[in-house]
Amino acid sequence: MIADRAAASGPNGSEPLLRVENLVKHFPISTGTIIRKRIALKAVDGVSFEIRPGETLGLVGESGCGKSTVARTLLRLVEPTSGRALFQGQDIFAMGRHELRRLRRRVQIIFQDPYASLDPRMTVGEIVSEPWVVHGMGVSAADRLQRAQDMLVRVGLSASDATRFPYEFSGGQRQRIGIARALITNPELVVCDEPISALDVSVQAQIVNLLEDLQDEFGIAYLFIAHDLSVVRHISDRIAVMYLGRIVEIGDEASICDRPTHPYTQALLSAVPVPDPAAARRDERIVLEGEVPNPIYPPSGCRFRTRCWKAEQLCADEVPELIDRHGHGHPSACHFAEQRQVLPIAT
Repeated sequence: MIADRAAASGPNGSEPLLRVENLVKHFPISTGTIIRKRIALKAVDGVSFEIRPGETLGLVGESGCGKSTVARTLLRLVEPTSGRALFQGQDIFAMGRHELRRLRRRVQIIFQDPYASLDPRMTVGEIVSEPWVVHGMGVSAADRLQRAQDMLVRVGLSASDATRFPYEFSGGQRQRIGIARALITNPELVVCDEPISALDVSVQAQIVNLLEDLQDEFGIAYLFIAHDLSVVRHISDRIAVMYLGRIVEIGDEASICDRPTHPYTQALLSAVPVPDPAAARRDERIVLEGEVPNPIYPPSGCRFRTRCWKAEQLCADEVPELIDRHGHGHPSACHFAEQRQVLPIAT
């Protein structure tokens, strides 16, 4: 298992494949009708994490917290405002056009929408083999087709599907095509940008299991982005929880899901269904009040304080650092972090 290999190497057992340092992405927008004013929407505001070879880091949070912006910024689909992203020691954000093209053979993405991410004018074989053409990986058209067919078989489709078009497939099958396209260049890291959120629940489990099988086969690392903690727990070695552009808690899967310390993580886990109804009735549910603040004008200090039942004046005055304050074993960005035992969640 990948998790076993990651645990065996330990946090310091191998150099990180990807190290993100203080990533910031602000989108400039204009306000006002008569007097126009330029302000910044703070989509990502100081995010740092590491991913080791063969590891899966789950990035979780509610819609609009900046998860997909992190993914697209790492791949330079949008340009960062500041920060560094080191892939095997090389800064992705400092790369020129030619260096970036070489990097994209090694870092691929699976998009959220399997309907919009496939060109309807191309056959499935052309879609899957297109990265070979883009990156000038010198093989003949016949060889590219053969390799595309082999990859389609590996993701659970048939070789004959290479001659068909995307509209002939269901959503789950289209996502398998997207996975085949991402893996055709044999990447070392795959960014999974909510790859199952647009699929039926029954299909979601199939895609997650497929991703795990492919990880075992190819030894790739995943940045797995989702808002469903039960799914993230199933596939991840470590989990990072985001709220309003910042990571508020990060640690190994068991620590985050069984012993969360940040109030936001505790609230997220409280909302996940548990398999035992009687135990669920005994557990005290956490119901968050209020709305998510506007990322253009985030609260001072702790960004979660406007919805937090623990908030005090200190939370408004000081930004809590992402550190392990009380020896809980994993960092949490809360002045009053404390462990809360949670019920086992359904997986």
